[in-house]
Amino acid sequence: MAKTLLLLVVTLFVLLPTISSKQPNIIFILTDDQDVELGGMTPMVSAKKLIGDKGITFDNMFVTSPLCCPSRSAILTGMYNHNNRAINNSISGNCSSPQWQQTAEKETFAAHLKKQGYNTFFAGKYLNQYGYKPSGGVEHVPPGWDDWNGLVGNSVYYNYSLSVNGKEEKHGDKYPDDYLTDVISKKAERFLENEHETFGSPFFMMLSTPACHAPFTPAPQHRDKFANVTAPRDGSFNKYDANRHWLVRNAKHPMGNESMKLIDPVFRNRWRTLLSVDDLITKLFTTLETKGFLEDTYVFYAADNGYHLGQLSLPYDKRQLYEFDIRVPLMVRGPGIKAGQKRKEIILNIDLAPTFIDIAGKIPPSSMDGSTFKSVLLDKSTNVSSTWRTDFMVEHTGETQDNVKECPSKSHKGVAQCFPDCVCEDSYNNTYSCVRSITDKGNSMYCEFSDSENFVELYDLSKDPHQLKNIAKSVDPKILVGMNKRLVELTICEGPTCKPGVKPFPPQFPPQPRSLLHSNIYSEEIFMEQNGKVQVL
Repeated sequence: MAKTLLLLVVTLFVLLPTISSKQPNIIFILTDDQDVELGGMTPMVSAKKLIGDKGITFDNMFVTSPLCCPSRSAILTGMYNHNNRAINNSISGNCSSPQWQQTAEKETFAAHLKKQGYNTFFAGKYLNQYGYKPSGGVEHVPPGWDDWNGLVGNSVYYNYSLSVNGKEEKHGDKYPDDYLTDVISKKAERFLENEHETFGSPFFMMLSTPACHAPFTPAPQHRDKFANVTAPRDGSFNKYDANRHWLVRNAKHPMGNESMKLIDPVFRNRWRTLLSVDDLITKLFTTLETKGFLEDTYVFYAADNGYHLGQLSLPYDKRQLYEFDIRVPLMVRGPGIKAGQKRKEIILNIDLAPTFIDIAGKIPPSSMDGSTFKSVLLDKSTNVSSTWRTDFMVEHTGETQDNVKECPSKSHKGVAQCFPDCVCEDSYNNTYSCVRSITDKGNSMYCEFSDSENFVELYDLSKDPHQLKNIAKSVDPKILVGMNKRLVELTICEGPTCKPGVKPFPPQFPPQPRSLLHSNIYSEEIFMEQNGKVQVL
């Protein structure tokens, strides 16, 4: 009898670590074009109460490219776009292209989580070119997803098709049966019902809503909300500065009537579409609690890029290097996370994939450029680690349209995303790489453009938070040298060399200066005399 009891105790002791280390569930809610700088989180009352107040709100969450497909590709792969090769929203820009599917898509966090035993669910917008014939049609289901409900193409609210596990599901214009945010909510609830019945593997859910992307179509019950709200007239609203790159300095100033008439209605409708996301979150948490999943589930809430509405005289879009386009929300709650925190660490969209994998119990692949922030989530102190990053790269490759129907005179002129008053939000020379730095000593944004001017922009955000004054021509050239060197390092970094404190260059292969050598801002002699120490404003 004693031997039997001893054997039972030993058996339980051996099993206990396995029981206590059960893989948690993970839910990732991703919105489309949701800013933080212009009050984009204001409508999210339930989201803030159920996620932010119960966990962490990150004040310094950024995307590494302020555009849908590049940012989403970075989220999925944990890689900068110079490594995953998805550079814009087009097939030729590797957005859900056959090449993407044969390379980077095979290494997304979904593929890794599937190998870790997760039951995976996706509903909503994936990548802008997904589901079209050149991208393999609706038959293509990205690797790693067990229950796939992917939107064909870009965000819409009605009249669309979904790929449901490789078969087309068409939707019309009826509410609530076809309203995409509500469809995502219903499919998520069905998945959780099935999970509750089987109660087997841990699950990962990604809910990717169309809100608050154009065409900004609110649900009927939300159409009249925020009737008296207007878009913020902040410090950069309708401001013009000739000392900026070509695209921005060609914006109409003051903004034309067509643009001005659009801004407030667009702002209100963006908020109205987000109310349906807030409804989704309320229903989601009710189901999680009812089914007994809530205590074992991490919930992440983020967006793919920010937005502007009249800032720097640009009507409405994203694609720019400025704070309003690269800052996004991030809230996280889950097991072991202290409630009610606000944290200052710089978190990037490329950090999400390695963090999901780490939470699931595996070391993230070394090929990922991002860093897991699981340790930050579980840190009970509010101190920023001295080893955490203090800078990162932002990159964008501009697009063009052959035929610009809104402004025919601009057709075949290398521009895109134009408004009726002929203000364009993108162009082939709106192609740039930047270093964004935040330290105790300074707060800066340094950018180089791949254009005929080799244009450079530099902002000291500690003194100029609205980025109104480009100081690239007025600072000590030696400061620019250090920033240029750091930009070169980030431009060629891969995996481990993108991490804080790791130098990408062996001593025998020093970096070479990029466009600044040709911009007449400083000389090659100044560059070569430096040791590469980055000086931050």
